[in-house]
Amino acid sequence: MTRARTDPVTRVPSDMNALYYEQRAGAGLIITEAASVSEQGHGWYGAPALYNEAQLAGWKKCRPRAAKGGKIFLQMWHIGRQGHSSHNAKNDLVSASDVRLETGHAKNNRGEYVPYETPRPLRTDEIPGIAKDFRRSAELAKRAGFDGVELHSANGYLFDQFFQSVTNKRTDMYGGTFENRVRILFVVLDAIKKVFPSDRIAVRLAPNGAFAEMGCEDNAEFFTYLFEKLSDWGLVYLGILDGVGFGCHTKCRLLTAFDAKKHFKGTVLANNSYARDTAEGVIRSGAADFVSFGRIYISNPDLAERFKNDWPLAPEPPYEHYWDPAKGAEG
Repeated sequence: MTRARTDPVTRVPSDMNALYYEQRAGAGLIITEAASVSEQGHGWYGAPALYNEAQLAGWKKCRPRAAKGGKIFLQMWHIGRQGHSSHNAKNDLVSASDVRLETGHAKNNRGEYVPYETPRPLRTDEIPGIAKDFRRSAELAKRAGFDGVELHSANGYLFDQFFQSVTNKRTDMYGGTFENRVRILFVVLDAIKKVFPSDRIAVRLAPNGAFAEMGCEDNAEFFTYLFEKLSDWGLVYLGILDGVGFGCHTKCRLLTAFDAKKHFKGTVLANNSYARDTAEGVIRSGAADFVSFGRIYISNPDLAERFKNDWPLAPEPPYEHYWDPAKGAEG
């Protein structure tokens, strides 16, 4: 989960970030907070990145402190229209199409709340450059010692902006049909496969999410198609936000972990406001192979031990603690 604990200018992970992962090193798998793969792709004030040597040095501090018998994957993203143009030197905000977010706000490079801007549609000939950025970041992740990478293709970020017809109004080879709307993800996956084998690459999806004004009437059909197509890639897992804890658009039927398991021929990771009992239930039912936890891991850095020993959980922290560096690694 994004924690906004890095230097907002350099985007270099600090000792606080390393401590955060060390505190949670009892997990079998840690998926890091999302790291921007390029300056253009950055847009979350205080979030980390991994596209240069200084950022690599910061992540190298985190990897060994998170290694206590488990694995750690770097989550990679390009934020697309959810960012703000002030975060990059070219003042460039891009998306699938020029569809602006009408509600909420962005944060500029000074940490000020500002209205969202209208993004510029990526040109067809720019897509290979996006793939190159992801490949470069994957190369740095490998040098940092990460065991694999997860592509953040959920929650209305760049890949999701191409997936969904509410934000994709294109008429080229990246718009219109389902085949065209998933193409950018496959171009990027093909680039990353030159760095990590398929069984060290994961994809995260949110077919039900309403975050950032997402959600379409054809989502159930589209994401079922995507589940099936991703089966051909030999991914280490497919992560799906299958609940309603993060908001649900209600524009079509819900897709659950069971739907993903039915149509994706591989390992399914379920996520979205699970508790221990519901996680155990979804695994017993065969609807998912394993479950990840986010919010309760913030206030319970020893969550694995608490589950193992049936210890009570600390309550989730207030929402503002997610983004306040003054709260430290535990906040």
